[in-house]
Formats: sequence, structure tokens, C-alpha cells
Amino acid sequence: MLQIFLRFFSLGLVSFGGPAAHIGYFRQTFVQELNWLDDKHYGSLVALSQFMPGPGSSQVGFAIGYHRGGLLGGIAAFLGFTLPSFILLFLLAVTSSQWLDYSFTQGIIHGLKLLAVVVVADAIWIMFKQFCQRKQAKLLMMFSCVIILLQPSMLMQFGLLIAAALVGRHYLSSAAGSEVDASAPPLSQPVKLNFFWLSLFAGLLIASLVAISLSSQSSITNLTQLFSQFYQVGSMVFGGGHVVLPLLQQSVGDSISHDQFLTGYALAQAVPGPMFALAAFLGAEIWIEQPLIGALVATLAIFLPGFLLMLVALKSWNAISAKPQVTGAIAGVNACVVGFLLAALYTPIFTSAVLSPIDMALVVLGFGIFKTFKPNIFFLVAGFGVTGALIGAFVS
Repeated sequence: MLQIFLRFFSLGLVSFGGPAAHIGYFRQTFVQELNWLDDKHYGSLVALSQFMPGPGSSQVGFAIGYHRGGLLGGIAAFLGFTLPSFILLFLLAVTSSQWLDYSFTQGIIHGLKLLAVVVVADAIWIMFKQFCQRKQAKLLMMFSCVIILLQPSMLMQFGLLIAAALVGRHYLSSAAGSEVDASAPPLSQPVKLNFFWLSLFAGLLIASLVAISLSSQSSITNLTQLFSQFYQVGSMVFGGGHVVLPLLQQSVGDSISHDQFLTGYALAQAVPGPMFALAAFLGAEIWIEQPLIGALVATLAIFLPGFLLMLVALKSWNAISAKPQVTGAIAGVNACVVGFLLAALYTPIFTSAVLSPIDMALVVLGFGIFKTFKPNIFFLVAGFGVTGALIGAFVS
């Protein structure tokens, strides 16, 4: 267990670049260097993470830890990989009152907000090319984006996800099924799910929906509501990474200001580890009476659904992935979340970050550099932070 924890902790200290980069780091370390599993097995875990809601790269890490050391191994992997970003974002949250009002730090944060525009735009472009190749998927993407721009709400997003799954099941199953690994077992192989974990996932989801409904009349957030908000988001985010942004913004929008939310998101760009660790910053900001408790509850709640679903399907993934209707439904959901992310790119990201022609010029320049030269995300963070600080100092 200690070995698993330390291996993932060392990766959590240096894993900049988002889910795609994390998956590359995992393959280099656990397949090529340590030989904990082979490429075929690793590829199947990556594919499973794409078909489950939750933080994609963290789910892969959890599955590797589970493969190596069972349930405790999965927990050790999660703790190791998430702890560095959790600590950094928690400390940034609890000390924000000491440094947030300085023009220098405001300039840095503004620069990081501009970087968020670049990174999310790139994520949308990549996901569009990956998930919206067919006409039906493109239509789903456009429809979901338009609806969320006009009627932004958690209930609307949930309804669109269900509708997209139904549409994908009927119209995208052939395309999705063609991507299934040829080594997958025949469709006749029985699917044996772990119903204990499935029942726990479903029970917590129903309880969270009830808790949010009962507390909707109150403007005060308690720990049960805090857990419910983040658990609900973790249960509906497909693709992980930046896709969490629109759902989180809708879920906690009444508990935290837009500026606080985008500050946390911008800071999450600047630290290594999973994007879902943003929950540590938000939880500490929302539960200011005991920020550490708030950060722990929010972080546990947003990661828990994805891990429970991984435990449900880990032993039966090959049989599940061989069913075209299942993969078709997921293809529809993936197209839908691209639309969600496109709507989030406009609001709150673009509208809160791009405030002048200089800002827009920096976004265009940064996007061009990002796509042309593909620099390490650390250099982009440093570049946008320094540029934002200089502009802030000059303007002030």
C-alpha cells in the first residue's frame, strides 16, 4: 500500500497538463517502467474511464491501484495522486483573504483566467473532433449548447444528458460499436455487475437529490447539502477534466460568487494533479466556518461516484463494451457534454476573463502558441501569470 501511495504521490507532484497528460504519465510509469500491467489491460482501463461519469484520469489511477492492491490499493492511489493538488488548493483558499486584494495577485489571477479560455477552447476542439464526427452527434452538440445558453440549470443539463443517451442509443450505436476493441468477448458473455457498489452509488445519488430539493428553500449551505451538490456533479460529468466546469458552476453558483469560482478554476490550472481537486478550493470557500472539513467533504463527494461506478464494472467491462447500444448511448452523452463545455466557454469563462481588446489578443496569441508549439502547460501558466501581473501593474 505504501509503495502504491508513494508512486502516485510522486506523479501527483508533477502531473501538469490535464487528463490526457496524466494518462500518458500513468502509461510511462506503470506499464513501461514498473510493468504493473500490460498495454492491452491499460488500454481497457482508459476506455472504461471514458464510458463512466467522473474524473477520467483519476479513475484510471484508481483502477491501477485496485489491480495492484485491491480496494485499499485503489484508495492509496487516489490519495497519493490527489493529495498534492488538494493541499495546494486548500492553502490557496484559506489564505486568499491575505493576498487576493493586491493588484499584483489580481493581475496573476486575471492572466490565469485568460489561460482558462485557451485551455477550455482547446479541450472543446479536441473533444469535438473525437466525439462529434457524425451529423447526429454534431446536432446533439449544437442543440445542448443552445439550450444551456438560454436555460442554464442543473435540471436542464440532467434532462439533456438523458435525452442524448436515448438519441445516441438509436442513432449512434453503429459508429460507437465500430470502435469496440476487436479482442472483446462475444456479446453472449454474461455481464456480472457488483450490485453492492451499484446500490451504494444509486442510494447516495437519490439521497443527494432529495437533500438538495429539501434545502432549496434555504440560502444557508450545510454539510449535507455541500456533499449532495458535489456528489451530484460527480455523478453526471462524463469525460472529466474541464467538463466538470459547467455542472459545478450551476451546482454551487448560489453558494459562491462568480469571481471566487473562476479564481479557483484559474488556480486549478496552475497546480498539478486532477482538475476535480478544484472541489477542495470551492469546499473551503463555501464552508468558511471549518474550511478543512468543507474541502474534505467536497473533494470526497465529487470523486466518490466515479470510483463507485468503476467498482461496479471493472470485472465486466469487456462484456459491457461489446454492446453497441451501450456505447451508442455514451456517444450521445459525449456529444452533449461538448455542447455543455462550449456554453461554459462563453459564460462564465469568456465573459468574466476577456474584458478588453488586449485580453482578446492574449487569448488568440496563447491559443496559437498552444496549438502550434504545444508547450508544457507549466510554461503557459507561468507566461500568462507573469503577463497578467505586468498588465495589472501597468493599468493600476
